[in-house]
Amino acid sequence: MTAERSAPLLIAVGSGKGGVGKSTLTANLAIALARRGTKVGLVDADIYGPSQQVIFGTADAKPEARDNKLVPVESRFDIPMLSMGHLVQPGRAIAWRGPMVGNALSQMIDAHWGDREVILIDLPPGTGDVQLTMLQKYKPAGAVLISTPQDLALIDAARAGQLFEAAGVPVIGLVENMAGYACPHCGEVSDPFGAGGVEAAAERLELPFLGRIPLDLAIRQGSDAGDPPAAGDTELAAPFNAIADRLAEWISARS
Repeated sequence: MTAERSAPLLIAVGSGKGGVGKSTLTANLAIALARRGTKVGLVDADIYGPSQQVIFGTADAKPEARDNKLVPVESRFDIPMLSMGHLVQPGRAIAWRGPMVGNALSQMIDAHWGDREVILIDLPPGTGDVQLTMLQKYKPAGAVLISTPQDLALIDAARAGQLFEAAGVPVIGLVENMAGYACPHCGEVSDPFGAGGVEAAAERLELPFLGRIPLDLAIRQGSDAGDPPAAGDTELAAPFNAIADRLAEWISARS
């Protein structure tokens, strides 16, 4: 007799608008969890603007198919992954309507994930076709929301949170990105996007606040070079590790 393999836990990482660092957070959370011993996989569900293949340094890889299912691409971080960036030519525009987008999402989530315990899903911004398809067909166990501190981003993040709550998906917590910029010349810290807005919103909405990530050029450079900060032991890895600890606690509580 063989034991039935349980399906991996799906955790969505979303935002109300683009450009707030959602993909960077997802990649670094996946790496931080993997370094803690969690068997993690990653789906880049940002169909129109995939970027995880760049962050993980797998842009040249192409997934194979087995038994009519995709086999995720392996990365050097021991995190198998799938992205539209693996399935289309680099730089090619993806002009798809809703059904095609939903089909692409299904192919990536229904792939051969093997012994993966957790799959992080990097969602596109907003509340469109990908989110609706996922909620209807692959209801996640929970969602992490990320926003920058300014009011306009927070308004959109609140909408994303309402979508998950209406679908019965618990919001695990909120993350504040681009919170504080340390001048490389004088060391003075400034807040070009404001400060504390996400933490205040979490308190107002009675949701956990998972942590904040600073605005730092090295984070962007590491992502572009396929060397995310969470893969190392520098000071920039600390905020991602702290958020991953909170997420790991939530995952453990469900076991």
